Amino acid sequence: MTASDTATAIAADLAALGVRRGGILLVHASLSSLGWVEGGAETVVLGLLRALGPEGTLAMPALSYDYVGARNPAFDVRLTPSCVGAIAEHWRLRPGTRRSVHPTHSICAAGPATSALLDDHVLDETPCGRHSPFRRLRDLGGQILFLGCGLRPNTSMHGVEEIVEAPYLWGDTITYRLTLEGGSVIKARHRHHGFAGWRQRYDRVADILAEGTELRVGPVLRATAHLLEAPALWSRAEAIMRRAPYHFVERFDETPPRIT
Repeated sequence: MTASDTATAIAADLAALGVRRGGILLVHASLSSLGWVEGGAETVVLGLLRALGPEGTLAMPALSYDYVGARNPAFDVRLTPSCVGAIAEHWRLRPGTRRSVHPTHSICAAGPATSALLDDHVLDETPCGRHSPFRRLRDLGGQILFLGCGLRPNTSMHGVEEIVEAPYLWGDTITYRLTLEGGSVIKARHRHHGFAGWRQRYDRVADILAEGTELRVGPVLRATAHLLEAPALWSRAEAIMRRAPYHFVERFDETPPRIT
């Protein structure tokens, strides 16, 4: 297939999965899972944009924790690369895409809801606080798409963990130098996530969401895709963690009992 035909096929698969035209979609994706894609990451982006339509908003993580931290406490919203795959990095660099200001957990977006998602992230002192795009996605009734990467890379779950103050969550506090879009520089202190000794098991959200409505699973090209309703994810995961705060993690050397 040509790149245009492939983008059309991706859009059709996404519509069949349940991606809402005109909606707000946060995408975690693996390019290799789709098989050979003529045109690469740009073709995938075009497919996503066609599925959403001109009134939709597309967002992707631009996480930069591999490059920014205690050893290099400097973040440039224009230049700092992301470390979460080829599609997300292509989206970061694509003309018309904006990026939120956060040293390690920024989000890139384009579309009508971009400002509502991104503008206030700079006010947060944690990765997924009350001003973050992750929580704004919940408040705006958005969806989360896991395109060929399974359910574990679910950054939104960090926001739930912050709300319930998960006992394993917190790590260091670091003062950063943040370079903004216009080139001005500010300093900000950020409290980071720790997870020392713990493995994330966010795939367990499949057990708490109603399949077919809150969670949909289906093919996109050769990949298996999972589509979640963000409000349902947040509310159900928070309810579970209030009862069992370790439900979505496990120690590296053991598996804790599941709750029913």
